Amino acid sequence: MKTIQGQIVDIQNKRIFSGEITINSGKIQSITEKEHDVKHCILPGFVDAHIHIESSMLVPSEFAKIAVKHGTIATVSDPHEIANVLGVKGVEFMIENGKKTPFKFNFGAPSCVPATTFESAGAVIDSDDIKTLMANPDIKYLAEMMNYPGVLFDDEEVLKKIAWAKHYNKPVDGHAPGLRGDDVTKYINAGISTDHECFTYDEALEKLQKGMKILIREGSAAKNFEALIDLLPEHYQNMMFCSDDKHPDDLLLNHLNALCARAVAKDIDVYKVLQAACVNPVKHYNLDVGLLQKDDVADFIIVEDLKDFKTLQTYINGELVFDNGTSLVKDVAFENLNNFDTEIKTIEDFKVESTAKQIRVIEALEGQLVTNQLIEEATILNGNLVSNTETDVLKMTVVNRYKNDEPALAFIKNFGLKEGAIASSVGHDSHNIIAVGVSDEAICKAVNLIIENKGGICAVSNTDKKIVSLPVAGIMSDKNAETIGHAYAELDAFAKQLGTTLNAPYMTLSFMALLVIPSLKLSDKGLFDGGKFEFTSLEV
Repeated sequence: MKTIQGQIVDIQNKRIFSGEITINSGKIQSITEKEHDVKHCILPGFVDAHIHIESSMLVPSEFAKIAVKHGTIATVSDPHEIANVLGVKGVEFMIENGKKTPFKFNFGAPSCVPATTFESAGAVIDSDDIKTLMANPDIKYLAEMMNYPGVLFDDEEVLKKIAWAKHYNKPVDGHAPGLRGDDVTKYINAGISTDHECFTYDEALEKLQKGMKILIREGSAAKNFEALIDLLPEHYQNMMFCSDDKHPDDLLLNHLNALCARAVAKDIDVYKVLQAACVNPVKHYNLDVGLLQKDDVADFIIVEDLKDFKTLQTYINGELVFDNGTSLVKDVAFENLNNFDTEIKTIEDFKVESTAKQIRVIEALEGQLVTNQLIEEATILNGNLVSNTETDVLKMTVVNRYKNDEPALAFIKNFGLKEGAIASSVGHDSHNIIAVGVSDEAICKAVNLIIENKGGICAVSNTDKKIVSLPVAGIMSDKNAETIGHAYAELDAFAKQLGTTLNAPYMTLSFMALLVIPSLKLSDKGLFDGGKFEFTSLEV
């Protein structure tokens, strides 16, 4: 039995009172009003309503150690990234690793593995696999249905996956950037209940009015908080906060606590903000997470105030897991699973013979997953299309990491590199190797560094090279968050020394092969027009 005093934040009744909580056997036995001098606030913990743990480059047990420092006690996690590499085995790895911590990971069944047939992935999860996963009580929902064309065109396999989620009475997550009008109505009517991909106020409003729950996403690359936050005061019962993708250096700094602070700073009612951050995900996904009510599981946080939400303590199942600067989540032993099988490349592999005057170029956009298609002048040297640092039209490649194949080649603008190359085996969604560089030599050097390490993110200059190796599925580290966060920050700084002007170059790079988000992307099979959903030519 233990008692804790503080200013108790009752979100449901929109009041704060001086009181005391009694915990017995991991549950809240009583909440009583009581006068005392304790000023700090007690409230339910934060729940990230949609995140790919893999994007933190940490295994779940290491992610948990850091998340509790920011008052996060649970996540709704889509293990889609590892599933694209290792299939159901990867999903099981995430569940089992997460279970060895007190943190409440709530994993979904990845609905799109592979995300499309237009790229090579390491595994397939079909409707029979979804049926098996949905029967598992550890699987809480069907994860984001990115194949919205499949829903709109009544693809039999897609509809079977949704049907199995309904059969087991589990929610279906959406992913429908820019979908409007009759198309979004059909998508919602298929049984899809959420979307975290809205990038304009009007799009989110339409989806809310049609009955969807909208997640305000603020990750390391895609940032939609400013575009959507003004919807919260009116629609707070149907909105949540999420990261989607959060890199390790960002996670060390903050999590949903920062979004709550930003919302409150805009004079949005604190109870509405906390409804979105703490309550709505628990109710929507039927999570086994306490909401600071009598007889609930004792999951709550103690914060300094309701302005900055600086977390002092975090409790999960009545257990203190974070205390004044120290995470009490313990180390977990695990083995490194991987799926990496391609040979070292030669400089010749990255040549593009051409006589074209103009080429199609991917325009990367700061803080966005969407890209534009540009038509730019071609730069040809000895019959080979090459990078042009003056116009910032740089060569990029996607290399199949699951088997030995010819690299796919294209060009991209806005990376700003003046020297060397950067590369990564974190390439949504199939996690092939992606690289951008100022020359074929630099690109080749960076790609081979990734191959030699069987996964990682790296940068190479004329004289130096740095890599953060990712031996778990080629997308996660086997190190702790401080180590990986520090190494990642160093690598990020090195990439910026090479000239990149992007805020999060590796996060942006990782999405340049994400075909389900328009407009122009590159897969290991070629240049892809996401608007028309078909391959297109490099030369105009």
